Amino acid sequence: MRNLKCAYFVAGTDTEIGKTLIASSLLYALTQTGLRTAGMKPVSAGAELRDGIWHNDDADALAAQASVVLPTALATPYVLREPTAPHIAAAREGRTIELPHILACYTQITARADAVVVEGVGGFRVPLNQAVDTADLAQKLGLPVVLVVGLRLGCISHTLLTVEAIAARGLQLAAWVANTVDSHMLNSEATVDALASRIAAPLLGTVPRLSAESHPGAKWVSIVGRYLNFSSLPGWPTNATPLGQ
Repeated sequence: MRNLKCAYFVAGTDTEIGKTLIASSLLYALTQTGLRTAGMKPVSAGAELRDGIWHNDDADALAAQASVVLPTALATPYVLREPTAPHIAAAREGRTIELPHILACYTQITARADAVVVEGVGGFRVPLNQAVDTADLAQKLGLPVVLVVGLRLGCISHTLLTVEAIAARGLQLAAWVANTVDSHMLNSEATVDALASRIAAPLLGTVPRLSAESHPGAKWVSIVGRYLNFSSLPGWPTNATPLGQ
């Protein structure tokens, strides 16, 4: 890991709440600083066969914003076909998700990059096999956690429980992001304020509901940068200018 300058683990309060959106934006911002960046999605559930290769959209999104090209075997050691709980998807393929293998892949990635963003799968405590879950993975990696909060009804309890789970693993909650999942949510600003008063970590920004259709291609990731300021993250390059400023 002699080249590594910073690395982050992006976790979420649930599935489908924008982890990939934020992780890709973080990679985009890091890449703009000139660092050699790499994205890792250790486990992906839900893949499509294209040109004889299984692709996961989340993993592909991370790869598109990283400057270091990684083989899929390193960037996503476990590409599972069915969009279901990872341990179930793996079992249906006759596979077992092994934590030591993921950690070995991560070590190889850190030797190739200056900055690494690791995106979790689902919420913070999703089973990977019968013995370990994604919280165990985060604990073994020991990286600062960026928590993505999906703004929708019920997110306050989900968020505070996740914050407690992160602390229980001895991990640093480096920062959090409020990402709008339900654009019709009542009192969303008051909800963000309620969370900010209860979370002892900086809020990187609040992202409105965006769609890839309204911002075609990779450009929409840079647009998200208007709503986020990553400079408070530990290890952030001191010569970097936050996107949108």
